[in-house]
Amino acid sequence: MLSKVNSSIVIGVEGVSLEIEIDIAPGLPVFSTVGLADGAVRESKDRVKAAIRNCGYDFPNRRITVNLAPADVRKEGTGYDLPIALGILCASGLIQSQALQDYSVIGELSLDGAVRGVRGVLPVVLNARERGIKGVLVPTENAPEAGVLAGAAILPVSYLYEAVEHLVGSSAIEPYRTDPSAALSQAADVLEDFDDVKGQEHAKRALEIAASGNHNVLLKGPPGAGKTMLARRITTILPDLGFDEALETTKIHSIAGMLSGGTALVCRRPFRAPHHTISDAGLIGGGSYPRPGEVSLAHNGVLFLDEVTEFRKRVLEMLRQPLEDRQVSIARANMSLTFPADFLLVAAYNPCPCGFYGDRRNRCCCTPDQIRKYTSRLSGPLLDRVDMHLEIGALPYAEMNDRVQSEKSSAIRERVNRCRHIQENRFREFQTIRANGDMSSKLVERHCHLEQAGKKLLEKSVERLGLSARAYHRILKIARTIADLDGKDFIDNHHLAEAIGYRRFG
Repeated sequence: MLSKVNSSIVIGVEGVSLEIEIDIAPGLPVFSTVGLADGAVRESKDRVKAAIRNCGYDFPNRRITVNLAPADVRKEGTGYDLPIALGILCASGLIQSQALQDYSVIGELSLDGAVRGVRGVLPVVLNARERGIKGVLVPTENAPEAGVLAGAAILPVSYLYEAVEHLVGSSAIEPYRTDPSAALSQAADVLEDFDDVKGQEHAKRALEIAASGNHNVLLKGPPGAGKTMLARRITTILPDLGFDEALETTKIHSIAGMLSGGTALVCRRPFRAPHHTISDAGLIGGGSYPRPGEVSLAHNGVLFLDEVTEFRKRVLEMLRQPLEDRQVSIARANMSLTFPADFLLVAAYNPCPCGFYGDRRNRCCCTPDQIRKYTSRLSGPLLDRVDMHLEIGALPYAEMNDRVQSEKSSAIRERVNRCRHIQENRFREFQTIRANGDMSSKLVERHCHLEQAGKKLLEKSVERLGLSARAYHRILKIARTIADLDGKDFIDNHHLAEAIGYRRFG
């Protein structure tokens, strides 16, 4: 007898329809799985067989063939255990085939029939909703993330027998629903705040501009100047995370298996700080079956590269595409995938190996060759893609001992939110542009008008600093953001002068 079960396979960050066909035929007891299945999928036969028997059902001692269609797409993971088990029980006559057609199923089985959580449930539910499927049977552990989507009933399953009893009609599983607004409001308190940072007012101002316009930042300064402290607090002043952005971010973290149990949505903007020993695939994404890397895990958040000059040059050069395109394309022999990577880059480094080059209070012991070799990993094309270059000086004792309360992150974030609201109205006709930092050259020409004095100032700066066309456009984007913070429709000369000041080195 033949049965069919609906499920989904995750390719990149999207769910793709998958039909699992189970055929039980006369012959010697054989359990075979076809359809380009990896080792974890092929091993499911042992888990499925034990789970069915330990839940009190008869396992058919006949020839069982499981086909995963489409057969030309590689299947991996353990999420097909539950649909295969239900398909076998349907082919055996215990479950009506029509009952299964109304649902999409995903879940891993333990030997006693318990249903365990799996990765990538959110894309599976999205795919089921697009197909118009009535409901989705998911592991109870994954129900919170699946329940944020409307349109398909989310049925949490803890044991195999619960799914069987629901499908045969002997007992019903109550649909699970998560309130998205409540999930977003349950963000955990953050200990870091900008009022912890003493002094460095120019750096705080620059980071406020960066957060307002989504401009990448490079911090240069001696050890202990506060570069890392500032960078770790930038997420506290970024605009509030909306539902669509939270859904995008949660989908990536779900695929990467980084959602803790009971987490419905990623409620705060991600902050990723990979170690300088990270590999190419770890930063950009990849592997034999590509997975999202740190640039994608930082989507809608911050990617912080501390001691950026310690990273391998080849790894850093791979940042060029995501910094320009806000996405990463990974090509393999049998597939080509695209992962989102719209992040705010914050990189920090010392001016030399000892860290004190240019410091008035400490003597640098590095030779010119050592300094040149140390900074050579930051290539010109990469530096050109970073909007704002900041020099962070050592903090004087008077500022370190200052008892005056600094401005809180919440106050800065209010200004950032107002600025982003202006930009949202400006770019409401474009789906992929959310901030000034995302503007194309045509949009820069449309929205970054300069007076004659401003044009002359920018011309002199370009010639004196030897700026490229890319740097020219980035200066205009920064100036547009500064004007938005001031609530101005036009870019004044002081807005432009401040923007030029962030291109003084590098």
